[in-house]
Amino acid sequence: MQAIFLYTGPSSSSLCSSINERARHETPRQRQTLFLIKYKSDPIGTAFSGGIGPSRADWQTSCDILASKVVTSQQQQQQTQNPDIINGHRTFDLVPVTEDVAAGGGRPKPLTITDLSPAPMHGSQMRVAYQGVPGAYSEAAARKAYPNCEAIPCDQFEVAFHAVELGIADRAVLPVENSLGGSIHRNYDLLLRHRLHIVGEVHLPVHHCLLAMPGVRKEYLTRVISHPQALAQCEHTLTTKLGLNIAREAVDNTAGAAEFIVANNLHDTAAIASARAAELYGLQILANGIQDNYSSNVTRFMMLAREPIIPRTDNPFKTSIVFALDQGSSLLFRVLSALACRNISLTKIESRPHPNRPIRLCHDANVGTAKRFEYMFYIDFEASMAEMRAQNALAEIQEFTSFLRVLGSYPFDTERAKKFTLRAKQKI
Repeated sequence: MQAIFLYTGPSSSSLCSSINERARHETPRQRQTLFLIKYKSDPIGTAFSGGIGPSRADWQTSCDILASKVVTSQQQQQQTQNPDIINGHRTFDLVPVTEDVAAGGGRPKPLTITDLSPAPMHGSQMRVAYQGVPGAYSEAAARKAYPNCEAIPCDQFEVAFHAVELGIADRAVLPVENSLGGSIHRNYDLLLRHRLHIVGEVHLPVHHCLLAMPGVRKEYLTRVISHPQALAQCEHTLTTKLGLNIAREAVDNTAGAAEFIVANNLHDTAAIASARAAELYGLQILANGIQDNYSSNVTRFMMLAREPIIPRTDNPFKTSIVFALDQGSSLLFRVLSALACRNISLTKIESRPHPNRPIRLCHDANVGTAKRFEYMFYIDFEASMAEMRAQNALAEIQEFTSFLRVLGSYPFDTERAKKFTLRAKQKI
């Protein structure tokens, strides 16, 4: 038991003697935390080294300091007695493991919004959040970006954002565009809503497979399920090459389609997913590489963190920004000119409706009053924010914008960086 004696009255030597007498009967551990605080009128108090100052405010500050030390000491003692208590909170399994629907082993259950709470401390292993279930292409991208990471599945894109913001995950790896399906607009909107920073990118080639329960033949199939983009990317192959004029049904993600077939023991349904999903869920591969454009199906993923990285100039960097124009989209050419005159190449431009100002009323003497859409513009360009030309370009762009935010300045994907270096050497 720890004791704190606070004395706020006048000086009293008998009171001091009483407290000192009790201290002699305490155990050594208790005496270490037995404090006597003397009010400023006690002449003995001035004899203490580091004693209380000459004002009541100083006395109150000293009380607060001592109280905080006791709370910290109690928490440390509680952690020693119960190792499952960290930072005053009981630890829990962030990613509960469920029984494998196939046979043997266990797979982590995707995080849901109800799982998100202030995170306990964890070890040094990188924890990376992704949307989907084990076997999803996003998991493969997370492991490609961070090979030794602990991948954390999330059931929604926004849950992955929250997981990083709350410290449950250190990074998030989320798709932003596909070479066949185009941009994933949901993640662009979430980038604007949240305050995470882009710290890298990774490109993942997509190889779709047609999966079914063991022993099932193509002739037995009546429907195929997968993510909407996967269904669209394999439409021609399914119809012409495989001759499957069967129903298509969209689900949340590709690996989830494989898991659904196994969980419900469906022998008349196939899934479009990865070869890893077939391995994880015990399915057979009826056809491999069934995407319509086999060599050009690539998805670009962004790597998100709570803090930005420091931009450099010794490696090829890319910078992503988002802005809204002060006088509508008619000023967009000036923004592009600010980059072009400094020899800064654009790699992407994307527009999304302005969430707070979707429509602008324009008054023109010739056409009268017209309604026009307002847009937010997302731009990626090949330059580091450590370069003066990028800083000058943004300074000029800011003159035309009502809102401007740097989403991140980060290295190219490793594979693209090698191509960039090769082109530079060829020019020399």
